[in-house]
Amino acid sequence: MNSVESKPNVKFKSVTILSNTEISHNVFLLSFKRDFAFRAGQVLGLAMSSSDDARLYSIASGENDNTIDILYNIKPGGKLTPNLAALRPDDKLWITVPFGTYAGSSEAAYWISAGTGIAPFYSMYRSGLGGNKVLIHGSRTLDAFYFNDKLTGDFGSRYVRCCSQEEGEGVYHGRVTQYLEQMDNLPEDQKYYLCGGAEMVVECREILLNKGIPFSHIVAEIYF
Repeated sequence: MNSVESKPNVKFKSVTILSNTEISHNVFLLSFKRDFAFRAGQVLGLAMSSSDDARLYSIASGENDNTIDILYNIKPGGKLTPNLAALRPDDKLWITVPFGTYAGSSEAAYWISAGTGIAPFYSMYRSGLGGNKVLIHGSRTLDAFYFNDKLTGDFGSRYVRCCSQEEGEGVYHGRVTQYLEQMDNLPEDQKYYLCGGAEMVVECREILLNKGIPFSHIVAEIYF
């Protein structure tokens, strides 16, 4: 996601890495012990030292889980993610307190994501908010449907996977935007949460608006 400068009012603390597992090619799930409260959907800043600029990442674990999980992919030439990928158990990482207003609710809604943008929705699901949601997740390849096994079992037909470059059983072959274009009779009284890259979010928002969804019912989080 985007960065936050390490100014005097940005408070850091160090945490100890419990695990840092590559769950797909160049995609990792990093975990450390949870000793603070947060709302599912919020972000926190990560840095290799307290003097660095923090990069923001959505929390991917549930509000009552024992760990804080961060889903991230290595960005070639990135300032942080190559170093994150090198972390091992017992290494130190600096974090900020969680913050942000992008948070789920118990109301019926659509969760629409691409790539690692599924992280806040997985946090919401882990926090018990998935029972009346439709989850739409887009990726380029079939191995990028993170947490697929758990989501398929719990969401059933309410979990839609859209893959643009590969075909698979039960997977829509095409982008998330193509899938949305083909959907009819979307409920106008529900919220639509978007999380992904800027282009994806803008295109999805435009499609939803054209289908009659009020602007106030579209909630977006952009990943950089």
